[in-house]
Amino acid sequence: MKRLIEAGLMFGNLVRVDSPALVGRYNRALRQLTGKQTSLSEFHIDISGYSYEIGEELGDHLYLNPGGVNRMFIILTPQQKTAPLLNAQFSTSRGILQQFIAENEAALFALTAQDAVAGELDNSVFEATSPARLFDIRTITVVADTTRSHVANARKLAAKIEEFQTRPDAWHDEALIAEMIALAKETGDITRVPIDLGRPSYQQGNFWTALFGGVYVFRDVPDPAAISLRPRESLGEMPIETLDLSQRNAIAAFLSRNDLVEPIIKARGVDGAAILRQKMDFILVDAATSAGIDIPGTDPRALHRLAQKMGHRLPPAFLQLNALVRWALNGGPWPRIASDDPAYFYTLRARPDHPDRDLINQLLSELSPLDVRQLFITHKAAFYEAYRSWPEAKKAYVVDFLASDYAANKAGAREALFGGRPTPPRPAVPASGPWTKKDDKEDLIDLVGPWGALRR
Repeated sequence: MKRLIEAGLMFGNLVRVDSPALVGRYNRALRQLTGKQTSLSEFHIDISGYSYEIGEELGDHLYLNPGGVNRMFIILTPQQKTAPLLNAQFSTSRGILQQFIAENEAALFALTAQDAVAGELDNSVFEATSPARLFDIRTITVVADTTRSHVANARKLAAKIEEFQTRPDAWHDEALIAEMIALAKETGDITRVPIDLGRPSYQQGNFWTALFGGVYVFRDVPDPAAISLRPRESLGEMPIETLDLSQRNAIAAFLSRNDLVEPIIKARGVDGAAILRQKMDFILVDAATSAGIDIPGTDPRALHRLAQKMGHRLPPAFLQLNALVRWALNGGPWPRIASDDPAYFYTLRARPDHPDRDLINQLLSELSPLDVRQLFITHKAAFYEAYRSWPEAKKAYVVDFLASDYAANKAGAREALFGGRPTPPRPAVPASGPWTKKDDKEDLIDLVGPWGALRR
């Protein structure tokens, strides 16, 4: 993994903690949340305050996420907003944390100037004892305060200010005035610098979880289903239809019925042929390196010569995508690629306007794992796991490609591949009350199917 780290493709964009004051604040929050502390004088944290170095020190990389279902977090600076989320157990967690920090940036700036903010993504399920329990998770509520209870004290002060302003005899209540002064010493002037963080709640309708080997839950769609990476039978009884990755026809039908995907080659404003050619290169490199064949170079001519050299050893997925590219460039008969063909899921992407676009593209990366660029972008945990088993030649090619092609223009690459922008987490309830926050193509070709009828 050293090659990935040196290229900035792993553990990148983390926040460095190296001052005694910040380490002290972190330890106060860590003791409050877990009863543990670190002896490290410097380390790096992600958006949730998790540190790989501390995880190694404690021998527990889930020290902020025991049970995997109620992630705790430590915020030392609003700058954590742009950091990744390591060891993610749910696909929704980073988006919720990111939106929470963005919506409370001014208050967090004031609070973290003197203390750490500690909190939890509370979903009311304390332990997922079985896959069916995942369906009890409906909303995520963010609960947070500093280690010295600045937020709770600010709320008390706000209530006392309200009493002072509305009660006729409050001017003569010396005890009330003394309490207000004492609280103000802790919180500062909350009328000028509000420091309440609210308790916003977000929907968790469709999501992925790393629990139980990896499960995709789509319940907020017209025809709900769960898709498991493990065999379906291993999950036991489930409240909705459950598939596994071996059921490619059924998954394709599910994506079609719910109008979740579109063919890349027919997407608006996209050079579909170029995207498919790049996928062909990834498939070609995998086949060559697995067979022990040297890669003569990474430019298009070198890879074209490699394809010629492979000849009859070219994998079916490569040939099927090549037929589709040939149709896009030259016309002719429409290639029939059925859902159980190796190339099928390489030809699709999530609808750009769908609120769960990133989740759907992550699922597609599980079904087309040789597309290493999409796997890296949408599902880094799966990418790192796959990377460990690759031949050295493939590792070198992929790292060079990602560092030079994707990392140089991440936003542009995402826009070209997936279109649109990620949708922020959806509020679970309409905003109300003093402590809640307000949330500010063509028709799809029927997948039965753009490549012909699905085989049953």
